[in-house]
Amino acid sequence: MGGIKLWHIIVLIIAFVVLFGWKNLPSAARSLGESMRVFKSEVDQMKDDSAARKDKDKGEPEDTAQEEYRRLDEGRGDETTPRA
Repeated sequence: MGGIKLWHIIVLIIAFVVLFGWKNLPSAARSLGESMRVFKSEVDQMKDDSAARKDKDKGEPEDTAQEEYRRLDEGRGDETTPRA
């Protein structure tokens, strides 16, 4: 009673052929394969970003936007005063 049997797979294949048509199945499989490749590359990129972030956290602290703004503001000097 448990598990997938051969006739279940045959019924699924027939249902796909009836729903999508025989000519559309290769393009649908191609699109699914391309989507899986894109998904895999995005997951790998997220893993690389996460590993880089962990390495960066172990080293020097990351500059925040607020610290960068403070540095730029200090460099301006008197230019921040409004002119009439």
